[in-house]
Amino acid sequence: EVQLVESGGGLVQAGGSLRLSCAASGFTLGDYAIGWFRQAPGKEREGVSCITKSDGITYYGDSVKGRFTISSDNAKNTVYLQMNSLKPEDTAVYYCAADPNTFCTVYAEHWGQGTQVTVSS
Repeated sequence: EVQLVESGGGLVQAGGSLRLSCAASGFTLGDYAIGWFRQAPGKEREGVSCITKSDGITYYGDSVKGRFTISSDNAKNTVYLQMNSLKPEDTAVYYCAADPNTFCTVYAEHWGQGTQVTVSS
């Protein structure tokens, strides 16, 4: 059974940093596209970052480029999202998602429960 468990969210001041973790089980990271999405109140879920299946190419949403970094630790079967220079508009519930297709989309098969990130101004 595929499971994704996020952790690391919290409250931080603008300009601060957080690192989110997504512990995966039931599959091997390289066999799935895996990434991060976020959803703020009243807004649609949006893609934040993705590691593609097999070749491990990383992608970022325009709003987080240069500030967020996605990485993976295959030994721990865990994906991380390092978030620096956080802004109030980064406030959202952040979800980890995995899909057996090549790329991450909002139609991913497997989702974590989400972790709240709140950035105060």
